[in-house]
Amino acid sequence: MALQTSYLPNYFSVDDILATQEKIPCKFVQNILKLGKLNPATEDTDLKSGTVLELPLWLVLEITLMRQPVIAPDLPKVYKDTYLEILKADPCAVDLHKFGVYFYELGSYVKRFTQNYDIAEALLHTFTLRFRQIMDLADNFISDPIVIEKLDALEKRLYESGHDARMKLISWLKVSEIPLEAATMVTNHKKRKRVDEEFF
Repeated sequence: MALQTSYLPNYFSVDDILATQEKIPCKFVQNILKLGKLNPATEDTDLKSGTVLELPLWLVLEITLMRQPVIAPDLPKVYKDTYLEILKADPCAVDLHKFGVYFYELGSYVKRFTQNYDIAEALLHTFTLRFRQIMDLADNFISDPIVIEKLDALEKRLYESGHDARMKLISWLKVSEIPLEAATMVTNHKKRKRVDEEFF
């Protein structure tokens, strides 16, 4: 079975698995019996209400599906207002790789932890503007490796696909001995138009 790369929850997507390994700061809103070992800062047997721990996103998603809330997840710092303002100002100047290797996918998950719609808008705004930069990079023979290092996983995959397609096209144009000709439909249309003009 071929591995799939999907930016939706997908059991066979390696990117999805890696993205959901990211740690999310969470505050426990109930006492949890016999799980005190999760908190290295205390020797208590139970996990006390008010304890703040970082849990992997996949676990947070499962816990938040419960009817009775056990944790209150918080946003990672790169999705808070300070960082969103930086992205709104000039997303092309940001080293998105430092923000997170799976910045877009993680953002699509954590936006459900808040009623603030700025995260979704910032993700779309950032991707739209940076997409043009990625296409410009892919269209060049030699790309600046420093700029490519600033791309997140999704952007790198887009760049590699675009650059590979561009190189294949150039290679085909160089070695192809088949002359390009107009389609038969276009040729017939021109002939019919000439006959009509001569008739009238």
